[in-house]
Amino acid sequence: MTGKSDRKTRITVLVALAANLVIAAAKTVGGVLSGSPALLSEAAHSFADSVNEVFLLASLSRSRRPADRKHPFGYGKERYFWALLAAVGIFVMGGCFSFFQGFEALGGAAGKESHTGYVAGLAVLGVALLAEGTSLARALYQAHRQPGSGLGKDPALRTVVAEDGTAVVGVLLAAAGMGLHMATGDVVYEAVASFSIGLLLVYVAYRLGRDARIQLVGAAADPELREDIRALIEAQPEIDNVAELLTMQLGLDSLLVAARVDLMPGLDSEEVELVCVRIKRAVKRTWPRADQVFLDVTEAPSDSRGEPSRRGRAEVSTEEADGRR
Repeated sequence: MTGKSDRKTRITVLVALAANLVIAAAKTVGGVLSGSPALLSEAAHSFADSVNEVFLLASLSRSRRPADRKHPFGYGKERYFWALLAAVGIFVMGGCFSFFQGFEALGGAAGKESHTGYVAGLAVLGVALLAEGTSLARALYQAHRQPGSGLGKDPALRTVVAEDGTAVVGVLLAAAGMGLHMATGDVVYEAVASFSIGLLLVYVAYRLGRDARIQLVGAAADPELREDIRALIEAQPEIDNVAELLTMQLGLDSLLVAARVDLMPGLDSEEVELVCVRIKRAVKRTWPRADQVFLDVTEAPSDSRGEPSRRGRAEVSTEEADGRR
């Protein structure tokens, strides 16, 4: 299912890339002809989005590589790394250039604009609004149709939606600034539009970068999922208690589960292996993305009066238990 979802996401990213390349070229030509700082800010925004879509395409292919000796848990986190680069691209190429254009406008560097150029620029923004809106609609449709994880889990899809959403808002801000400049002759409106576009891009870059950082440093599974896994393990008749349960997202469809469990007394080593295998299979059958399951097994005290008992400790990986069986 994830492979099918990745193919749909790739199409969505390609649609956004094609739209942004055409729109970026048109905005650049219109911005140069009109001298509009707001339109040039939007051109930088579209070029930044185009570069970011290349990053997202790289993330889709690289994150699907199989595990190897250097990366035994796979390459799922590549998705978050490239999403982080996309956030940096939005900040540097989009946000910083928009602030630069705003200061240029206030400094009077953009005072030779013509009304003819502005009419052409507004026409470019109209076409851009249509194209960006179509790309956004495509991304939102996929997010709505994507099973299970949805928009919040896929950094590539989330980035496309964020880029297209901010592009639509940016086009409206640029159009408003240009229109007010034409009506009043005051360039400050375009400077405000450029600053507003810059602030919007910086905010979006911060949110996307923060989400990518959380996943890169090792985010746990959702609390509800952790509690469900704990309940399933504790429901096994041989389990006395789950002392500790650790989880970490390794990718969109990969989850590490490590549990320290106390067993009921009286089990021999062969029975311990069988219990480990059964728990692993039960967890993976219920949550297929929990593909890495490890158990740290201890024996519960047999004396209810609290007297010391042997707690023969053996760290058993369910992967190893599978191999022995």
